Amino acid sequence: MKIRRLETFCNPYVGFVRVTTDTGAQGWGQVSTYHADITCTVFHRQIAPHALGTDALDFADTLLRINEREHKFPGSYLRRATTGLDTALWDLRGRVEGKPVVELIGGRPGRLRAYASSMKRDITPQDERDRFLRLRDEKGFDAFKWRVGSECGRDADEWPGRTEEIVPLVARALGDGVDKLVDANSCYSPARAIQVGRMLEAEGIGHFEEPCPYWEFQQTKEVTDALSLDVTGGEQDCEFTAWQTMIGMRAVDIVQPDVMYLGGLSRTLQVCAMAQAAGLPVTPHAANLGLVTMCTMHLLRAIPNAGKYLELSIEGPDYYPWQEGLFLGDPFAVDGGHVTIPDTPGWGVDINPDWLDKASYQVSEV
Repeated sequence: MKIRRLETFCNPYVGFVRVTTDTGAQGWGQVSTYHADITCTVFHRQIAPHALGTDALDFADTLLRINEREHKFPGSYLRRATTGLDTALWDLRGRVEGKPVVELIGGRPGRLRAYASSMKRDITPQDERDRFLRLRDEKGFDAFKWRVGSECGRDADEWPGRTEEIVPLVARALGDGVDKLVDANSCYSPARAIQVGRMLEAEGIGHFEEPCPYWEFQQTKEVTDALSLDVTGGEQDCEFTAWQTMIGMRAVDIVQPDVMYLGGLSRTLQVCAMAQAAGLPVTPHAANLGLVTMCTMHLLRAIPNAGKYLELSIEGPDYYPWQEGLFLGDPFAVDGGHVTIPDTPGWGVDINPDWLDKASYQVSEV
């Protein structure tokens, strides 16, 4: 079964990929979000030419050959584009074999615990507390993550005093029996991160994400070594050399690959194996309700070193207007703080035809 056609449907935020084989079988995937129109151009220029005509079901070597042929272009855009091919081929294989992707990689469909993940920094501490309590009562979440500091903020807060106010306010409102996580998004120097980390520990917060500039592994390790809570990171890292360094020096306690940023499920499984060999759990980054979250759901029900929960964004159209109407139905419905990995073939989601009709279209074919 050979790859005959590769199509993309995109806007500046989201790009879907459809693969068609010489037998007519099809699968759907997605390039990474953000500047997806640029990524789809990379896809047709630097991914599709190496993939057309290759085996659609046994594609590990195709991914390696793309890396070799495009060796002058390592980095984020190539990985984000490769994700479109990888995720479409996993979906295709699942549809051909009549199995969900989770079964193809050794797991089983079913329920998965999720944590409610806030993306907002412009929200007041009081409003963040109030919406967390509503979600706890309405959806049954028992784990929550909120933001501290300012993104890549050089030790600055979103506004003066916000971190010192929001940490105890939210943590104490949630109370015991709830897992509490915060994300600094590369804000702090090691000294300030350790200072903030001590406050987090005092308030019962167990997860401190990306405290220092993510590319400064030694800075993050300094924080990890100083604190007793879990220091986590890795969402932005897309090259294996970075993962080998980060894991080898134990810069973090928990690794957080992003399936879409990293290059797809296949490459993410390799990072998960690296982490497993080092005794580290995996709690992936999945910060929007595009295909990244569904891919991560399948992943977490299959790997032996899965972390405690799935990241599930709680943001709606006021924050992510572009994620509205991507899929038919409600694939990320929450019941008792859990989502459900479907048992239908492939990823188990249907892309909304109305969305596809409005997207920019491009095709590469044999």
